[in-house]
Amino acid sequence: MFHYLLQDSGGELAEVKSGIQECLIQGLNTGTLDLQVNGWGHKAALEGEDKEIYSEKGVGKVQWKPAENGRAATWYKRYFDEPDGDDPVVLDMSSMDKGMIFVNGEGVGRYWVSYRTLAGTPSQALYHIPRPFLKSKDNLLVVFEEEMGKPDGILVQTVTRDDICLFISEHNPGQIKTWDTDGDKIKLIAEDHSRRGTLMCPPEKTIQEVVFASFGNPEGMCGNFTVGTCHTPNAKQIVEKECLGKPSCMLPVDHTVYGADINCQSTTATLGVQVRCGGGKKGA
Repeated sequence: MFHYLLQDSGGELAEVKSGIQECLIQGLNTGTLDLQVNGWGHKAALEGEDKEIYSEKGVGKVQWKPAENGRAATWYKRYFDEPDGDDPVVLDMSSMDKGMIFVNGEGVGRYWVSYRTLAGTPSQALYHIPRPFLKSKDNLLVVFEEEMGKPDGILVQTVTRDDICLFISEHNPGQIKTWDTDGDKIKLIAEDHSRRGTLMCPPEKTIQEVVFASFGNPEGMCGNFTVGTCHTPNAKQIVEKECLGKPSCMLPVDHTVYGADINCQSTTATLGVQVRCGGGKKGA
C-alpha cells in the first residue's frame, strides 16, 4: 500500500523538482519501508512544450517520422492551405481521442472526443480555427494526442453557422461593464445591471425563424433544446416580436418579461433560444 503527498498546484509548480515527497510501503515482514530518501523526482511539462515544437521556430528542433495511428502521448504535425471563402474553418477531430491543438503556433485549445454523451456520441468533434490564425498557404497544424487517436482521419473543413443560440440565467453575473472589484469585494458600477442576451447573425443575414424559445428550466444544448417543467409558452412569441427580420437582437433575461413563475420548484430562471438566420438584411 502506498501513501503519497504531491505538491499542490501553484504559480511555482513547474519549478518544483521534488516530485513524490513521502512514500511508504506497509505490510512487509520487516515493517514499514520508508522510500522518502530514495531521491524521488519528476519532470514538469513536456519536452515538446519546452522546445515549442508546435511553432515554426521550434518545429525543426526535433526529428519527425511518418505518423502511426493509435500511439499515446504523441505529437503529430501536418501542413494545410486555408479553405476558400469566408465561412468558419473547423477541424473535424472525430478520429482522435484527447489532447491539444496548435495552428501556426497559436493554441486552439483542448479536444476531448473520447468523452461521450449518454447516446455514445462525442460531446464535441468540431473545433473552430479563427481565420486570423491562418495564412493562405502552408499553415502548420500540430496536435498532441494523449490517448490512442488516428491522425489520418483529421479533416480541415468549413461550416455554415445559420443556427445560433442563447442560454443564460437570471442568476448569471451581469455584463462585465456593470461591475468592478474593490479589494476582495465586487461592487456594481452601473445603474442598469439587468441580464441581457444578444443574438447576432453572420454578415448579410437576418433572423428568419425562432426555432426554440423557453424561459424556466430548458435543457439540452444548441440544436437540441427541450422545454423543462417550468416552461413559459409566452417566450417564443416574445422572442419572435423582438428578433424576426433583424440582423441582431438583444433579449432581456427577466422572468417578469416572459410571465414566468419564479416560484416553480425546478426553475433555474433560464432563457434558452435558438434562431435560424438566412436571406439578406430586411431591417434593424
